[in-house]
Amino acid sequence: MMRNKFSAAVRAAAIGAAMLAFGNVAFAQSKPSAESLETAKQIIAIKGGDNLFGPLIPGMIEQGKAMFDQQNPALGKDLAIVAAKLRTELAPRMAEVNNEVAKAYASHFNEAELKEMLTFYKSPLGRKMISDEPKALQESMLFAQEWSRKFSGEVLSSIRAEMKKMGHEL
Repeated sequence: MMRNKFSAAVRAAAIGAAMLAFGNVAFAQSKPSAESLETAKQIIAIKGGDNLFGPLIPGMIEQGKAMFDQQNPALGKDLAIVAAKLRTELAPRMAEVNNEVAKAYASHFNEAELKEMLTFYKSPLGRKMISDEPKALQESMLFAQEWSRKFSGEVLSSIRAEMKKMGHEL
């Protein structure tokens, strides 16, 4: 369970880092208005951005703590104290992430589009989409994984059969 939370935090950190790295290219192209940024922040909040990006800072702290803990397990207790302190001290840095994600939204959607999106996400259907879309995506991914596993077997069998016709045993 802890490993899953840790790997989820690391994945979130990687996604966030990629968004920040690639997002800066788009930001140079246009500077969104303050109103666009505020609307984008509202969209991110209503869509659960805290859940998605919230693990970034704690995940990085845990990753650093784990690295030092592996090097010297005797430091575990002190590393836990330092990690707790850093989680508190560095928590305000989430504002940087939220601002950059808002810039990414505001650089790809104009002010009118952002307002329309916000209206949609506040509607009953928009709230249902926020609530149920992750479940539908998870079910879709599970199906796709199982389907591709079976399909892979079919493809390999077909390749073997065709290669056998050509005199090759695989």
